[in-house]
Amino acid sequence: MSVWLPSAPCTPRSCIESKGSVTAVPRAVLRFVTVLVVVAAGAALTPVGKRIPAVAVRWWCRTIVRSAGIRLRITGTTTPTGGLLLVANHISWLDIPLLAAVRPARMLAKAEIRHWPVAGTLTAGSGALFIDRDRLRALPETVASIAGALRAGGAVAVFPEGSTWCGRAQGHFRRAVFQAALDAGVPVQPVGLHYLTDGTASTAPAFVGSDSLLTSVWRVVSTRGLVAEVEVGPTIAVGSHPDRRSLAHAAQTGVTGRPPHQDHCTSVAQTPVKIRRTARRRPVSVASMRIIRHTGTATARATSSPAADA
Repeated sequence: MSVWLPSAPCTPRSCIESKGSVTAVPRAVLRFVTVLVVVAAGAALTPVGKRIPAVAVRWWCRTIVRSAGIRLRITGTTTPTGGLLLVANHISWLDIPLLAAVRPARMLAKAEIRHWPVAGTLTAGSGALFIDRDRLRALPETVASIAGALRAGGAVAVFPEGSTWCGRAQGHFRRAVFQAALDAGVPVQPVGLHYLTDGTASTAPAFVGSDSLLTSVWRVVSTRGLVAEVEVGPTIAVGSHPDRRSLAHAAQTGVTGRPPHQDHCTSVAQTPVKIRRTARRRPVSVASMRIIRHTGTATARATSSPAADA
């Protein structure tokens, strides 16, 4: 695996806490089975997915969340029609149906998800765009694909942090996807995702580190009183920001309301792995900057700082 890949210091052992009361086992089992049935029903309809009305997709995604015993609150502005880049912080596998409950969109997913059982079929069948994070040279092609989908009037949903975090801290937004919005001339809509129990942040839904998907699903259905809050921020006109750096900063501020912080994971973040990854950034960035000076193309711009962009 390339050392520049985005990763979070969050792990199940260090970050995930048991908050709130635990649901009785029979109820948790019922929720677990219901979630699997609802997801399987969606997988069965994958071949005709593009012909399903958006309102039905929203209902299905909200049903997934509610089947897990989670109360859903969606606040903020409405999403516009036409080309739109939806960006959100990334905590859980639940983030995907939550975003689709706001507006059905093509997801940008890591290539390895293709091989996941059920989830891989669903993701591929939904028209997702895949990024091979092990191949830096594939980044310009991915940016071009996103821009093409946006120009065609579609919505694309991305998690610019590039990795899941526990919910009490977040990573920096990588900038490459914002180049696609600039190239396509479409607005960006920030969406803040939060999970709560008893009015305080909950890490129970977090899907981080070595956590398995089934373990995470069971933890969610076993936790009583979970609430998922979706805050849809005002759209950001792409013309109001001259470059992807400022556009990414504005989008992250719209999602979190503050600069990135790692107050919950500071001690974990200061690991040798993070130091080594940071140390490798400069040579890659310098080499890519030479490409920019020699070509001046939008595609080359998408690789100017892979450690910060991908």
